[in-house]
Amino acid sequence: MSKVACIGECMVELKQAEGGLFSRGYGGDTLNTAVYLSRLGADADYITALGDDVLSDEMIAGWAAEGVGTERVARLPGKLPGLYMIQTDDKGERRFFHWRDSAAARSLMDLPQTPAILESLGSYDVVYLSAITLSLYGEAGRQRLFAALRRAREAGARFTFDTNFRARGWPDLAVARSVFLQAFEVADIVLASTEDLLPLYPAESNDALLARIPGAEVVLKLSEPASIVRLDGVPYPLKAEPVQAPVVDTTAAGDSFAAAYVAARLAGAGPVEAARAGHRLAGVVVCHPGAIIPRAAMPPASTTSR
Repeated sequence: MSKVACIGECMVELKQAEGGLFSRGYGGDTLNTAVYLSRLGADADYITALGDDVLSDEMIAGWAAEGVGTERVARLPGKLPGLYMIQTDDKGERRFFHWRDSAAARSLMDLPQTPAILESLGSYDVVYLSAITLSLYGEAGRQRLFAALRRAREAGARFTFDTNFRARGWPDLAVARSVFLQAFEVADIVLASTEDLLPLYPAESNDALLARIPGAEVVLKLSEPASIVRLDGVPYPLKAEPVQAPVVDTTAAGDSFAAAYVAARLAGAGPVEAARAGHRLAGVVVCHPGAIIPRAAMPPASTTSR
């Protein structure tokens, strides 16, 4: 079974319920991807830091129940996980509110166990992280991580970078652009979107956005249900299949796309077919509330990998 390491942050999630109430769960972009990868048959480990509190215990138990590996989760005495709240409008578009400045995950690159965690990346087939992951760490921590990713690639791992961009996580756009450039230069696979890149490079065309990414395997998801897959400089436009039910919540659409894409590539599919798989799973996820849909709502694996 192929092994995937997902690096990032999981937070306590509060999502809208009836009567102005909120229900509690957990989520985070790379954690969502890890869960969907596990459900699609990959051996996915989650790499992060949590506290020693009851909520962190609950997260660990929940990930284990989903089959996500937790051996490389650092536990920090006295720390807590971050918190976010989701509000959705009548079209399913979401708005996030975060409380995470002192969350345990932000310390991951500065711990006594950090060297061992980073050295372990070379034992995976794929290392996956997002721009949100990179926004958690200071400059020194990011450089440690990039150096570890280069070593992991030399050992045979493929680094997959998701451009998931949240402006509030960065001190300014110049820093974000610099970090994105470094990630693009190291990545084997880039999963991008116009939603993420246009705030960084306003008014640029799809071709111009793709030209900023030097890698051989790039997916650019568009504002309409479509994407462009670029392989060795050649673009392949791809339209998504129509969504079969009303869209109620777009949370984790990109995270599930990434999981299905990576899982399909690990199963031997080409990049275009992998992007089709990503669109299929995302089209199911947006028809359910919250980041992680019920297991019973997952489509059969054969329909996301064919």
